[in-house]
Amino acid sequence: MTASPATTGPSSAELPVTDRTRFTRYGHRQVTDRAALHDVLDTALVAHVAVVRETPAPAAVVLPIASARDGESLLLHGSTGGGLLRAAAAGQTVTATVTVLDGVVYARTVFDSSMNYRCAVVYGVPTVVPDEEKEEALRVLSEHLMPGRWEEVRRPTRRELAATLVLRLPLDEASVKVRAAGASEDEAEDPGAWAGVLPLHTAVGAPRAGDDVPSSVPVPASVAAGAQRLAGWLPPYR
Repeated sequence: MTASPATTGPSSAELPVTDRTRFTRYGHRQVTDRAALHDVLDTALVAHVAVVRETPAPAAVVLPIASARDGESLLLHGSTGGGLLRAAAAGQTVTATVTVLDGVVYARTVFDSSMNYRCAVVYGVPTVVPDEEKEEALRVLSEHLMPGRWEEVRRPTRRELAATLVLRLPLDEASVKVRAAGASEDEAEDPGAWAGVLPLHTAVGAPRAGDDVPSSVPVPASVAAGAQRLAGWLPPYR
């Protein structure tokens, strides 16, 4: 899908570095290529979104929320009854973090052991997707999470749409940090000890039908597409 002008907006191929996005530690791992930001957001299904709430006591609240990139914005989806989303919809700044863990790095010391990862952090004030655009936003989310499912089942009802809140977080201020290397350690350590990387990836199990689904109902194409999507065999939905 090509993002509409209303959701794309002007952007540069390079992410701007601001006081909030500049790394003060391991700065060499900061990636300013906007395509790297897209890669992280397109790979993950969930963003951990944080907002500071003042009641009942001041605290930073962090919740996992289903997400999908739509052009140069991140769509966040949840219930209209959710306190965090309501606070974000009221104009509070949020921080959304997405991490893809690619491997555990085994060094010759525990101190030098690490992880390989791709991590994106997005800062901004989200806006509420208006009613006339909500169904399309939900389609984008659905196709990211379950490619092909939108065409297999009925559309959301007016009541379901009214109970759903979708926020759009612009990708104007974001940072990306990537580690993709072996162990970094003192050359004086024992060369006889094994060092390397244990790669990690998403494993997809066999589909399990619900108890009330007749055995004559075949597994739909969207389930196979979802399995391939999660296993990394298909590019993310556009």
